[in-house]
This record gives sequence, structure tokens and C-alpha cells, in this order.
Amino acid sequence: MNTIVKDNELKEKYKNFKAKNPGIRIREAAKQLGVSEAELLATSIGEGVVLLKGNWADFILQCRDLGRVLALTRSEGCVLEHKGTFQKISIHGTSPNQIATVIGPIEQRIFFSNWKFGFSAEIQGARGPMKSFQFFDKAGDAILKIYMQKESNLEVFEQLTQAYKALDQSAVLDMETIPGPEYAKEVNAAAFREDWENMKDTHDFFGMLKKYKIHRLEALKLIGEKWAYPVEKLVVRNILETASAKKLPIMIFAGNRGNIQIHQGKVRTTRQLDNWFNVMDPDFVMHLNEDTIDSAWVVHKNTTDGLVSSVELYDQAGELIAQYFGLRKPGIPQNVSWKNLIDNLPRI
Repeated sequence: MNTIVKDNELKEKYKNFKAKNPGIRIREAAKQLGVSEAELLATSIGEGVVLLKGNWADFILQCRDLGRVLALTRSEGCVLEHKGTFQKISIHGTSPNQIATVIGPIEQRIFFSNWKFGFSAEIQGARGPMKSFQFFDKAGDAILKIYMQKESNLEVFEQLTQAYKALDQSAVLDMETIPGPEYAKEVNAAAFREDWENMKDTHDFFGMLKKYKIHRLEALKLIGEKWAYPVEKLVVRNILETASAKKLPIMIFAGNRGNIQIHQGKVRTTRQLDNWFNVMDPDFVMHLNEDTIDSAWVVHKNTTDGLVSSVELYDQAGELIAQYFGLRKPGIPQNVSWKNLIDNLPRI
């Protein structure tokens, strides 16, 4: 059932909450108030926040003209931030099920079928006003945020804000509950293993999960330790510290139902801050909330270029938090140093 949230009541509630909790982030405030982040942001429509409407694929194509920005994609467990340009953007399929691939300093795989709400926001931060575009799914959870930098083209920011400004600037959002996928009660384990062993590309994995209607984590448990096995859940510390020390290029995938952001390259500075393990590089930041990690798995997949190995992190609900690979390109086998690192991770 759709629910309509009255903005005036929530606006006053949020105002009082912020007064008692100065400096709290909007995502955390939304959690404590029992509403979505999009609903809280909407309480500031007309006060620095503009509700947007339109074809989001067309919008993303025009983000190339913004110049250097910061793109932020997150889930509950992992945040990835990249500074750079939206360089090469390809749109595939037809609306509303379009998919975008973004390649360059900012790399993403965007699934527009899950996009619903968009905002242009100018919000006062600790370092002054911050201009951004923010997008949310049907449940009001954040998908992608694009923050302007000092090098950004602010004229384009204003043009896009006006071009996509919704006619109705009401702060009442039509929220929806997003149902989870349905999974098969039984899986033909022998056929599933055969398909796994005969994969030609890592992307075949997604089609295989769909074919058997099996949850990703259940697939790892079913396939057997030749192809997937659990390791100590904090192994990412080991992976990233080793990658930093040895200048080993890696890939990190993290995101949500509307966008996957990808890091490709070396990492330099790693830092532990309370329960967060972080990469703090000039143009790339990762925040990994270790409290959300319930299990970590080494996963091997066959490709025409040989074995490809990764580490996958899962939360208590069995949902994917992040994936870590050695950097490789099609046609090139995975780095031997990466494979050795993976093989020496402490098993459970």
C-alpha cells in the first residue's frame, strides 16, 4: 500500500529533533524518526531544496557537463565516494527499465527502474553551502548523490535544476514498500553446479542466479568450498592494507538497488575509525561499517581468461555489502599476487 506523509507535521518533528541532536546526519535522523531520508529532505522544499521530475537517464547524460564533481553511492554497510567527471555514459534498454554504464573517473552501473525521487539541494554544511543532486528509490532510500566541487560548472547545476524542476513543489511524497524477489523452494543442485563450472564470464553469474531463482548467499552455500567458502569477516582490513603496501590495483563494488559504484585502481591511505574501516585518498574514499558484516566469503568463478577470485561481504539479512576483486581487464588473467592474497586469507 502506498502511504502519504504529511509534510508539515514531519517538518516540525524534524526541526525539533535537530535542535536536540545538532550535527546529526539526515540518514541517521530518518532512521531514528522512523521515516525515509527522502521524506526528511522533502521537508526543506522551498528552503534550498527543489523537487525534480523527468527522465533520469536523460538527466544522467547531462551530468557530463557538470565537470568535476563528487559522486556518492552507499548502502547501510558501505559508502563509496569518487571525485571526477561523468565521462563516458551509455544508456541501454527502454524506459522505465533503462540501465546506464558510466565509465571513467566515476564508474557506475545504474538501474533506473528503481529510481523515483530526485532533488536539487543547497544545504548549509560545516564548510559552507553544499550544492548537490540527490536521488532516491520508491521507499525513499538514497541511490546516488552528486555533490558540486569548487571546479564544478555551477551554471550547468542551475540549468539542470530549472529544466527538471517539478511543477508541483509539494513536500508530500508518495512512498511505496518495495517487495523482495521471490526465490525457488528447491534448486537442482547438480545442474546449478554444472552451470557454475561452465561459466565463461563473471557476468554469467547474475543470469545463473535468475535462472535458478536462488538467493546470492544461498548460492555460495550450495556450490561447495571448491568455488566458495567463508573467511574471517574482517578480512577486508588485510586485503586493503596489503593492497596499499604492495601497490596492488584492485576493484571495489558497492551500492544499492538503484546504483552500483565501482572503484578501479590502487588504494593508498587506510584508516580505522571506531567501527569503520576507511580508505582516505584524494579522489577516492571508502567507508566500511564493520558492525554490519555478518559473513565474508571467497568466491571463485570460471572465465575464458581463467579463474577470477573475489571476496564478498554480507550483512545479517544475507544482503551483499561489497565485493573486492583484483583489477583486471577482459582478455587478461587475474593478477597472481591477488590470487595469492585471496588464497592466504584465514578460513572459517
